[in-house]
Amino acid sequence: MLANPRHSCVVLLNVTRGEGWDAQAFPLRSGARQPLLPACSEIFGVPQIAVGEYEPSVLPDRIAASIEHLDVDPLSLWRDPRLKPRLVQSDVGVIFLGGAFLEEEVLIAALEGARHGYDIRLLSDLSVARHEADRPLALARLAHYGIFATTIRQALLEWAVSQADQAVSRKIQELLSQ
Repeated sequence: MLANPRHSCVVLLNVTRGEGWDAQAFPLRSGARQPLLPACSEIFGVPQIAVGEYEPSVLPDRIAASIEHLDVDPLSLWRDPRLKPRLVQSDVGVIFLGGAFLEEEVLIAALEGARHGYDIRLLSDLSVARHEADRPLALARLAHYGIFATTIRQALLEWAVSQADQAVSRKIQELLSQ
């Protein structure tokens, strides 16, 4: 089923974590997908929330400006009293989740989010594994619970198609072809 951007949210965990792994490899810091994440809010109004380790000064300005930071431990994300009202206020039912580390905080946050009734979609291109060998295991476990991997590119196209607006669809197709 296509996600509606009016009922979607992007949640990124530990976006600027930088110890014990190649922090420059994180997709938002390395330059990959940089024009895509701001398009979520600029074109569709989809809220983007950073949770956990987040230092906006290490991100490109356009990305940092599009992200709201919620200072909470990613493992306590669903128990934080600020998150639920934020999601209810935006009428969010689908959460596109990514960040570091896939086989740790992202895995637990995804499973807990699904347990709380959210349709969780894993942004695999914005998720970094501490140990790359664990990536397939984490993805298989998530899929077992109905949490499937997607990409930010696929999410943008999905939102565009769900809007049935030719101008928005063309704009997204142009952005994706860059």
